[in-house]
Amino acid sequence: MRTLAFGAAVVALLLSAPVALAHQGNPHYRSLVTSVTPAVKGVDVSVLNFDDRLLMHNTSGQDITILDYQNKPYAQLLKDGTVQVNTNSEAYYLNEDRLGETSVPKGLGSEPKWKQLSRSSRFEWHDHRAHWMGKSDPPNLKDKSVKTKIDNWTVPIQVAGDKGTIAGTLTWVPLDEGGLPVGAIFAFAALLIALSIAVFIIRRRRADGDGDGGGDGGAPQKKKEVVEAW
Repeated sequence: MRTLAFGAAVVALLLSAPVALAHQGNPHYRSLVTSVTPAVKGVDVSVLNFDDRLLMHNTSGQDITILDYQNKPYAQLLKDGTVQVNTNSEAYYLNEDRLGETSVPKGLGSEPKWKQLSRSSRFEWHDHRAHWMGKSDPPNLKDKSVKTKIDNWTVPIQVAGDKGTIAGTLTWVPLDEGGLPVGAIFAFAALLIALSIAVFIIRRRRADGDGDGGGDGGAPQKKKEVVEAW
């Protein structure tokens, strides 16, 4: 049973690894927050995994609302630390997929329907305004060997009811050709997992073998002790 459970766990790791990689940002792109307005002490916004997600940390003592692609409330970081998201916002569904291809339920209410996520004062989300959405290269990317600014981006917010903006830039960055490709990294990880399985099975068989030998070896030992007694 232990071997079966271990094998199932390894299979789960192998299946989940490519999914995890798929949700990482694109290392060729660098999304960078350049400003947050109004400038309020205790409000910090950064980009995670190159261009994948935005992270806001609010310790300002003010309520902050992040607006969606229709300028409607999407998420809130309240002054008491509560973090909640509006499940009636299309962004709640679209942000689950990097290309925004997740289907949005029909008939979403016009009034916010808040779902509490935590009381951590921190919220991270995938925002399509902060990365390149196209499946092909940006039109202004003429030479991939040259660092190229792709676009400026903005995410509208409200701070204590006042309109504001998270502003940033998106840049293409050529990678060192000597770097290890993501596919090779995953292949190496899979190899390590396979080796771990092999080691586990070998040790398991040896342990089972030692157990069988121990049971048979008891009698000869006892016989030897009787002969020495004579």
